[in-house]
Parts: sequence; C-alpha cells; structure tokens
Amino acid sequence: MLENEKAQASTPDFEELSRNMARFIEGAGKAAAAYFKPLEDQTAKPRLPTETEEAIKIFGHIAESWMSDPHKSMEAQGRLGVQFFELWASALKRAQGESPEPVAKPDPRDNRFQDPEWSANPIFDFLKQAYLIISRWAEEMVDGAEGIDEQTRHRAQFYLRQISSALSPSNFLLTNPELIRETFRQNGANLVRGITMLAEDIEAGAGELRIRQSDPTGFKIGVNIATTPGKVIFRNELMELIQYSPTTDEVLKRPLLIVPPWINKFYILDLNPEKSFIRWAVSQGLTVFCISWVNPDAQHADKSFEHYMHEGIFAALDVIQEATGEKKVTAIGYCVGGTLLATTLAYMAAKRDKRIDSATFFTAQVDFTFAGDLKVFAGETQIKSLEASMKMRGYLEGSQMANAFNMLRPNDLIWPYVINVYMKGHAPFPFDLLYWNSDSTRMPAANHAFYLRNCYLENKLAKGEMEVGGVKLGLKKIKIPIFNLATKEDHIAPARSVFVGSKMFGGPVEFVLAGSGHIAGVVNPVSKPKYQFWTGGPVEGELADWVQNATETPGTWWPYWLSWIKAQAPKMVPAREPGGGKLPTLGNAPGTYVLMRS
Repeated sequence: MLENEKAQASTPDFEELSRNMARFIEGAGKAAAAYFKPLEDQTAKPRLPTETEEAIKIFGHIAESWMSDPHKSMEAQGRLGVQFFELWASALKRAQGESPEPVAKPDPRDNRFQDPEWSANPIFDFLKQAYLIISRWAEEMVDGAEGIDEQTRHRAQFYLRQISSALSPSNFLLTNPELIRETFRQNGANLVRGITMLAEDIEAGAGELRIRQSDPTGFKIGVNIATTPGKVIFRNELMELIQYSPTTDEVLKRPLLIVPPWINKFYILDLNPEKSFIRWAVSQGLTVFCISWVNPDAQHADKSFEHYMHEGIFAALDVIQEATGEKKVTAIGYCVGGTLLATTLAYMAAKRDKRIDSATFFTAQVDFTFAGDLKVFAGETQIKSLEASMKMRGYLEGSQMANAFNMLRPNDLIWPYVINVYMKGHAPFPFDLLYWNSDSTRMPAANHAFYLRNCYLENKLAKGEMEVGGVKLGLKKIKIPIFNLATKEDHIAPARSVFVGSKMFGGPVEFVLAGSGHIAGVVNPVSKPKYQFWTGGPVEGELADWVQNATETPGTWWPYWLSWIKAQAPKMVPAREPGGGKLPTLGNAPGTYVLMRS
C-alpha cells in the first residue's frame, strides 16, 4: 500500500508538466533577452572580458609540463584508467547484488551529495564517483606539474576549482536526483519560478547574472538594518562622517574612528542591534565616529588612494577634533580600509603627524606576498584589461568585485543558490549578512588601479617603495601600538598574510587570531558568540608555530580588544552628543551615501 502511494507521489501530472515546460521555455526566452539587451544597446557600458583566455593559457602550461615527459604522462593517464576500471567493477558488483566499498567518497563536509539517493541509486552513485575521480585526478595533475612557478600553479588551481565546481553533477537537473524528484513533485512549477527569478536577476544585473542570495525586500537601511542612533556631522565628495549618540554617562576621552572598506557599505559593523559592533562599542563608553564612503560614479574617476587619505581619513580627523576638542584618536581599519589606514599611518609617520595614537586592523593586509586567491585577478594582463575598461566608464562595477569574492568559495556562494533559487524555485530567506553582501559599491578607476598595482601586483607598501603625495612610505616608521586581528578561515585576507604583515610595523603589535572567516570572525557578537580566538606572544616565526603556542579563549575577542583600547588611554570624560554644539548635524545616521545602490 505504502509503495503504491510512494509511486503515485513520484509520478507527475504529465499534462501539467507539459504546460509548465512551455512556461519554462517562455521564461528562458525572457532570460536570454535580458542577457542580450545590453549588447544591442550601443550606449550600454562595455562588459569586462572573461578569464577564459587566461585560464586556457594557464592550463596550456600545465599540459606542456606533463607532455614534456611522456613516461610520466602515461603513468598519470594509467592512474586515471585504473580508477575508472575499479569504478566499473564496483558498478558490476552492485548490479549483481553485492555492496562493494565506494572507489571515491565525497568529503563529509561536502553538502552537494548529502541526499541519500546519491549513494542508494547505482546510476547517481556512479555519476558522483566518476566526477570525484576526475576532479581529484585533475587536481593531482596541477599539483604535480614540474617546472611550473608557484604563481602559475596557484592560478591553475583556482581556475580548476571553478571548472570543477561548475561541472558537478549536482548542478544539473537530469543528473541530480533531488532536482528530478522536486520537478516531478511540482510538475515543473519549480523550474517556472526559477527561470522567472533568473530573468529578473539578469535584468537587475544589466545583462549579467546578479545571483539572488537573500530576499532584498526583507530589509530597509535605517529601519531594521544599520539602526544605531547617531548623526551625520560632515559630508564631502567621498564620504559622510557619522558620530553615534552615547548611551553611557561617561566615555573614554580618546575618540574612535572607524575606516570601513569601500568595496561594500560600512554597515557590516551595524547589521542589527544584536550583531552590531558599533552599537556595542558605543555601549562600552566609546565615542564612535564612522566613515560612510560614497558609491562613486564617473565623476569620481580621478579619485585616488591619496584622495581617500586626504578627503577620507584626514578630513575625518579634522572634524573629530572640531567636534570633541581631541587632537588624538584611536582608529580601526577593516579590510581595504585597513590597508588605507596603514598607508595613511606611514604617511603621517613621515610627516610627524601624531593625531592617530593607536590603531586596530580587522582582517587587513599590508604585505601581499600571501594574499591568496584574489591575486589570480591581479596579474599584469588582468590589470591592464581592467584599467582599459575602467578608463571607458570611470569606475569598476561593484558586481565585478562581488563576483570575484563569490568565486573564492563557489560551492558555498554560487552553486547552492543556483540550485535552490533557479532550479528548485525557492525564494531565498531574508538574511542581513547576505543582503549586505549584495549591496556592493563601485570603485573609482584611479583608486582601484593604484591599489591593484601597488599592493597585489608589486607589493610596494611592504617593500617600502610605495609613494603617496610625493612621500615614500615605510611601515617600520609606524611606532604606535597596533592591534592586528586575523581570522582563521579568511579567503580574502588570509591569516598567514595578516601575520606576516604584522612584522612590518615598527612598534608593538598585539596579534589576535579569531575563528571563522573574513566577516563572521569579525562580527562575532558578545550576546551570541559562535567562535573562539587565540592570543599569544610576539609575532615571530611562522603562523603555525605561533598558533601552537597561543592561548585559545572561547567566545568573542571584542572584550579583549576593549581592554587593549582602555589600556592605551583610560581617562574618562562626560559623554559627548553628536556635533557637540560646535558642528551642525546634516541628518540622522546612517546618512544618505549608504542608500546609493549600484
């Protein structure tokens, strides 16, 4: 009886299925039209070239390495053949009723093959194992290629990861048992919903797919996200400066200036009251100021790193002194905001400017030797191509950087959403972090080109060769106390890179390693901490050795950082209201620049 009910449940209504397939084809036509529309519009912005040509060239080098030694090449092909022979033999045993051990097993953490039918059904089990065998063999080919420089090998590994992730059988309707089951259960209605959302997302991306990771209707900036009370007390072409309202009677005398990255919006540090680092810092008696960068367009094309220093950090320091009367501040720089802060500190050291008396870096790099997978996008060829594109429009589209970040973790940030949204037809849940992640910003051509060349390509800041405003910068001249936070699983600012960068400074450095990654390791609130952190002695030797001797502490690093801040300047004063009566306020936090979407 139960078997009959199960069979009936798995049998689709073919009439309804055919109608939905017709709707799906119609939706596919709309998606294609949305993709090709910008190409037909002569005024549309030019699209950036793909990485395909570069990937083909890189894989060509790998192939040459193996083909130069025919004996070694034959051995590699033989290993692949043996594994497939074992897979066929295993499949035959299953057909005869035996239960052989799998030839290839997925990583237990790999969510792509969690559905039981990937193992229970012989066909899908064969597809899964064949995919794992080929992808792992290809990885071995890249890793084992001789005569290849490490930069080329790193790029080959990155491109192979993209191809391997894209070709997984879990990504295709006819080779994913869960998708087949869902399509039959819904008579194809899931595909209709999915293709509709796909067309909408291509249109929203002006011809490029802007993957839907969160429900954008679930959040409104200033209403249920970025809600910490405060006032905008200054505005120029590049930034608004927010001063947050105190919640304590007394505050630390020394103000805090936060320099966020301009790749996304500042409110990663103010997602909601529970997760907000800014709200928590205010509650601990800090007078918090935060820069909110403009979302630049063509009129900002010539705004350079030097402009971001003068019109960003220096302008903020002037306003803070006017608002509070304090000549010295402590500062935080997050990600590329931290690289800008370090650059500014080196410039200030050369000029004997002592207004920043201590500094904190959140997952920020100053030495880019071990900068990770993002270096793949910063070769000479890619930068030249990017510069030509930015010159035509005056800026880099935020979606380009968003796509690059997604490619760092394709099995987490790309393909699960392709499957769940565009194939299963599920609208994503509202998620503040992913809403912020999709709220990317453009980058001025001059600024971004300088950053890529001087940091990623030539590593000039670490070498002491970077020049800003005619001043050659040396990180060793920075003598102020530094709190340098890295995160253990960071794909953007790898912990090893941050650790090595800690050795560049000339003063005392408190290096702290937090659990998780670039965002979750930083946004680890006191109320619901998810990860631990490590503290230790001087930054010496290799990161692995430092971790082995470090002290692990459960919970968030936030209180540890606060004790470090208080140790630098413990004096308290009466709380300060935004503007302090000396500056007119320009509106409520979070301001107007944060509302500009790309």
